[in-house]
Amino acid sequence: MSESFEQMGAILQTHIDTDHEFLSWLGTTVEHVDYGEMTMAIPYDEKLTNTRPGRGDHRPDIHGGVAATLIDTVGGLVFHTDFDKPTESGAATINLNVNYLRPATGDLEATATIVRAGQSVGVSEITVESTTPDGETTEVATGQGSYRLFRVD
Repeated sequence: MSESFEQMGAILQTHIDTDHEFLSWLGTTVEHVDYGEMTMAIPYDEKLTNTRPGRGDHRPDIHGGVAATLIDTVGGLVFHTDFDKPTESGAATINLNVNYLRPATGDLEATATIVRAGQSVGVSEITVESTTPDGETTEVATGQGSYRLFRVD
């Protein structure tokens, strides 16, 4: 990872920690930033789970909305790696598609890649993985987002 992408990750993390109460409350972290790719994570926390009666000793699953939030967030922020002025430009969600593959029972990690970054519209694909209680990592959701890009030249 180049130094500029490392700095971008640090800037995004500071923004999340100080200016974005919801993402901060979720415990969102920026894990990796490179051109056209970004990974973010949310740690497992019982406050983010579904409560289902009769599940016995099973660890509660993370609510699907948490994975959708992570997909939408990293899916839009990945375009900052393509902007000439990443701290002045932005993206807004046009459309979001989330496919849930299996329950998430541990930490979430989502990786977004840019499919296309046009002048005003971009598309990204996102994969979400979760760790199981026995430490195995498995894909729990996929997504694709379309975003209106606000480029500053």
